[in-house]
Amino acid sequence: MKSYRKELWFNIPRRRGLVNITGAVQEAVDASGVQDGMVLVNAMHITASVFINDDESGLHSDYERWLEKLAPEKPYDQYAHNGYEDNADAHLKRTIMGREVVVAITGGKLDFGPWEQIFYYELDGKRKKRALIKVIGE
Repeated sequence: MKSYRKELWFNIPRRRGLVNITGAVQEAVDASGVQDGMVLVNAMHITASVFINDDESGLHSDYERWLEKLAPEKPYDQYAHNGYEDNADAHLKRTIMGREVVVAITGGKLDFGPWEQIFYYELDGKRKKRALIKVIGE
């Protein structure tokens, strides 16, 4: 069985931001030589998310509004976690959006349903963070 590991690095200049990483994940699959297997993609920080959905700007705006209703950023003093940092809302948002995705690889390609794309979602940006891509298979 083959195994391949790659890190993607991000420095989102705002507190929150979405990045479509589908192309980068497919490039890692290509580099791995795996034709049939699985790829894991996970955010390596507890205030970021990796998830699969449609690449549509209205949906992306909906995430922002929905998450802000569920775990509003401010006032910061509403959270027991906030002290040294003001990112308790980002931890909660990450729990909702998820840590990782696993995608099947068939014939050397990501085996997606219609419209599926992979996203990195920064929830507490303005600093360097990363996501892990791990490809395994034959």
